[in-house]
Amino acid sequence: MTNYGVKEAASEAASIVNSPLMLGELPSVFHSSVPHRSVMSAEKRWVDIVGAIAGILLLAILFLPIAIAIRVESPGSVLYKQKRYGLQGRPFTLLKFRSMVKDADHLKTLVQNESEGLIFKNEQDPRITRVGKLLRRTSLDEVPQFWNVLVGDMSLVGTRPPTHDEVIHYSDRHWQRLNVKPGLTGLWQVSGRSEIKNFEEIVSLDLQYQALWTLSYDLQIILKTFGVLLSKSGAC
Repeated sequence: MTNYGVKEAASEAASIVNSPLMLGELPSVFHSSVPHRSVMSAEKRWVDIVGAIAGILLLAILFLPIAIAIRVESPGSVLYKQKRYGLQGRPFTLLKFRSMVKDADHLKTLVQNESEGLIFKNEQDPRITRVGKLLRRTSLDEVPQFWNVLVGDMSLVGTRPPTHDEVIHYSDRHWQRLNVKPGLTGLWQVSGRSEIKNFEEIVSLDLQYQALWTLSYDLQIILKTFGVLLSKSGAC
């Protein structure tokens, strides 16, 4: 790896660390001051860039048929945009193919949360469209997030990016999971995320990932992710 690549990664990490948190959006108590060493890795960033470019090429091929399927079943935007929080609480706009009915966020209070703690999940969420169920089962709804990876808001492997109504209740331990960039996949996803519905267990997996992280560990998780997708267990 060239020195230029290392400097790029360090510069990107420094800009994230020094970027001010938006007052009024996050709690004043914020204890995650030191980013994880993976954030400084130029090699990890290059893997992200290569993977993101491949993913965007896939997106270019799939966009039109998926967009048509979404619009035929349900009016509204093809892409779903939501504010999420990434490395050290930095806000960014997450992109996905829309898998729910229009204005689904406003209907969230009508759906029962089947998870425990600071995460929302319902296996039979009535807001999900028929096309959306297929997109989620195959994880095709997440393909637009390769753009988030390319611009540096996310990584191929990391933690799940939380929403605003989750992070405002975070404790010191929970903030530690945001010492890494959020990922398209991660240890939680390849450990049976459909079965893991306890937020504290998810945090434990995120912290385990940080403790064990190496570039080869990332590659192992990516390969396991393909295995999960091919097994048709999918992800919701």
